[in-house]
Amino acid sequence: MSVHALRLYEREGLLAGPVRRDAGGRRVYTEWDVEWLLYCTKFRASGMPLATIRKFADLVRRGPGTEPERLELLQEHQKQVETRIAELNACLDVITDKVRVYSEHVADGSAGALWSHPAAP
Repeated sequence: MSVHALRLYEREGLLAGPVRRDAGGRRVYTEWDVEWLLYCTKFRASGMPLATIRKFADLVRRGPGTEPERLELLQEHQKQVETRIAELNACLDVITDKVRVYSEHVADGSAGALWSHPAAP
């Protein structure tokens, strides 16, 4: 992660633990912090809003007893990701079919009429 991204995560309250600093004031991340940041980057890459990551981080900071809420949050996001994957798979099916059609027409020299704009009457 870039320094900019790390500072953004800290500023937005997305870290699950306090940021430790060395004697020179530089941030020091533990193995646990790095693992948490990796999870956060996957959450973000999967489309989880910053507000949701913040809520999840808050639940983790609150500690034991918040697991049912964490589970519910993760399950909801999982459903959203599965829906998006299904949508993307449908898009991929269309693209794959078009690649097949174009490949066949390019190979046999008949691609000239593919998706040509019809002439005005």
